[in-house]
Amino acid sequence: MTLLAFGINHTTAPLALRERVAFAPENLHSAMQEACAHAGLAEVAILSTCNRTEIYANSENDAATIQAWLVSHTAIEADDLAKSYYCYQDQEAVRHMMKVAGGLDSLVLGEPQILGQMKSAFASAKEAGTLGAELHATFQQVFNIAKRVRTETAIGENPVSVAYAAVSLAQQIFSNLKQDTALLIGAGETIELVARHLAEQGIKHIIVANRTLDRAQRLANEFSGEAILLADIPEQLHRADIVISSTASQLPLLGKGAVESALKKRKHKPMFMLDIAVPRDIEEQVGELDDVYLYTVDDLHAVIDENKKSRVAAADQAEEIINEGVEQFLRHQRALNAVETVKAYRQKAEQMRDAELQKALRTLQSGANPEQVLQQLARNLTNKLIHSPTAVLKEASAGSRHHVLQVAQELFDLSLTTDLPLTPKESVNPVAGSSNDASEPQ
Repeated sequence: MTLLAFGINHTTAPLALRERVAFAPENLHSAMQEACAHAGLAEVAILSTCNRTEIYANSENDAATIQAWLVSHTAIEADDLAKSYYCYQDQEAVRHMMKVAGGLDSLVLGEPQILGQMKSAFASAKEAGTLGAELHATFQQVFNIAKRVRTETAIGENPVSVAYAAVSLAQQIFSNLKQDTALLIGAGETIELVARHLAEQGIKHIIVANRTLDRAQRLANEFSGEAILLADIPEQLHRADIVISSTASQLPLLGKGAVESALKKRKHKPMFMLDIAVPRDIEEQVGELDDVYLYTVDDLHAVIDENKKSRVAAADQAEEIINEGVEQFLRHQRALNAVETVKAYRQKAEQMRDAELQKALRTLQSGANPEQVLQQLARNLTNKLIHSPTAVLKEASAGSRHHVLQVAQELFDLSLTTDLPLTPKESVNPVAGSSNDASEPQ
């Protein structure tokens, strides 16, 4: 069984490609179950965010199987996926998962949201019944290392998230936000962070639009804002100077016509729009309008690059922690290789014990001396337990397999007063070891 980490992200695929591979939250369970049933995956979890879609799996098949399933299950073309995907195996898959969870592979270096998103992917796989023992243990190790990265390095200090970058970009268009109204579409964690950053910058008014009014109201109340339904956006859009959208909708929520109508009511006063959803919430054609500054999540690079410089040292420290985490994972995996052998040895020893115990009980029932019976039980059990190892050690010694004897000494915790003979490779060259080496000048 091979551990695989297969995916595309912001560095390998443009937004137009990423949105065709994104999984809606409500479809994740069925997608993972289908992947197990039709792609031959023993275990699977799917992480789908605005910057990446990744499939973590245990499988006897290779990346080609996942690739074929993804093409059949999504809107992506085989050639496009072939040019954009990456796939890591075993320890490199674990390393990649740790880097993702620790924020080292994010668009925003060290951004904190990805760990929560990864934990959600883990929980979804668990609920869907596609998370087995091996993938479960892998995720736990990944989460432990991500926690160490957060607590032992400065990578999480003054975090710059996508939400922070979004507000920074808005400030480049509107230098003073205190006279502006922001329409936030969605009510998830990203939009909540956007609202918080806007409030810190003194935004005049916040409108939260969401599919359910209750959730929008809870968020709006926190910032003395206003809540509306998604269906109300066309009527309220003209009030917004800033529009930032992040929903899980599979279809655009804002089209060119609705924005054109809003601009007429605004008398063509400029409007900043940032779509950080994948798939996109705002039609691409909206960007063609003269008075609209439309940006996507991929346009945040310039804002984010400024932050990376201050985190390089912290990232190096995080890499060291991840290296330690990968080594711990490998040690754990190697230890698992001994489990079956230990179980078989214990079972064999218990069978010997039970057989000798029954023999001793029968002897006691016949009226034999209990002390003699116990002594015979101890002798017989000892002889049977050491018989096979003794025979193997004698055979190894006769065949000059001294490494077997050395392993036995370590295995049975033996301290011998005499050294084992050296193997031929270990023998000392008497000429080279002599102080009267013939090659030396006399």
